[in-house]
Amino acid sequence: MQNFKEFFTECDRAPRLNHLAGFFAETAAGNGGAPVRKPTVDARLLPDDPLLHRLVELHSRRQGFFDQHYRGSIPYRVEEEFRMAHAVLRYNQLSTTKVLLYSLGTAEGTMARTLSEMSRGKIQSLSCSPNEENYKCFLAFGEPPHASFFLGPFHRLTKEHLHSEIHLEPFTGGFDIILEDTTFQMYSPNRSQQIAFVAQHLKEDGILLFVEKFRAADLREYQLREFQKDYGFKSRYFGAEEIERKSKLVLATMHHSEVTLAEMAAAVYAHFRHCVITWNSGNFYGLAASNSKENLRRYLSLMAQPAIPAEYVYDPEPYTELATWADDRRT
Repeated sequence: MQNFKEFFTECDRAPRLNHLAGFFAETAAGNGGAPVRKPTVDARLLPDDPLLHRLVELHSRRQGFFDQHYRGSIPYRVEEEFRMAHAVLRYNQLSTTKVLLYSLGTAEGTMARTLSEMSRGKIQSLSCSPNEENYKCFLAFGEPPHASFFLGPFHRLTKEHLHSEIHLEPFTGGFDIILEDTTFQMYSPNRSQQIAFVAQHLKEDGILLFVEKFRAADLREYQLREFQKDYGFKSRYFGAEEIERKSKLVLATMHHSEVTLAEMAAAVYAHFRHCVITWNSGNFYGLAASNSKENLRRYLSLMAQPAIPAEYVYDPEPYTELATWADDRRT
């Protein structure tokens, strides 16, 4: 069994829990970082599916303060979130057993609890956050059925902790799907240990999903994509002063904990045999990894096409095998 003692110390000292803690607390409480208008879904980019429409409608009634900040910060991230959630719902419909979902570090866990509510408990979910403000938003509409919350940073949810809390007991056998949503980049660039720690909570044939911002090999290219994000999209929801404030307060620090896609590939394939790029928006990419080729293929086949304008999509494009792309770069 791997010893994570040094990793725990590294996480405890991470920016997310120290000098960035104030930003996350005030944003989660609705005291700062709010968009000037509520971000909405561009339904033209999503398939006309009644199940998806119900998902969007229920989520809009359940979302909290940090959701709105996040939705206005990353181009077409909200459409991608619904694309992913829609695929999980359909994946669940094909399953003969309950699907256990862990959404780690995803603020108030709105999407996870929405999936649990819509599936009437066939999807049992766990969300986590170190912010009490997010937990209050999670409980804003009452104790959500079939959805649980761990109040603490992701690295404090150990196997021992799962066994010690009654409301976490359903998850002791592992999760079918785990989503890491822009969490690791707030702690450190140590993807190898981060993935190793989280992967121990995954069932042998489970799927680990990642949404992260990655460094580019070309710094100029990275910055051009940032300009596109800030002034082609983010300015719809935030004023110039707020964009500049977050850039100095959060993004400059976060950049030191980002990794390149090539570095991510090395970390992922140390634990998984298969990994596919599922989405791209500027410097952000979505990945899906698993040791079960069959389960990964099933999940990918249930995803609608990426709901994002082509001008935000760069190489490597969705549905590229991460290993193939990494090999091509080395030759």
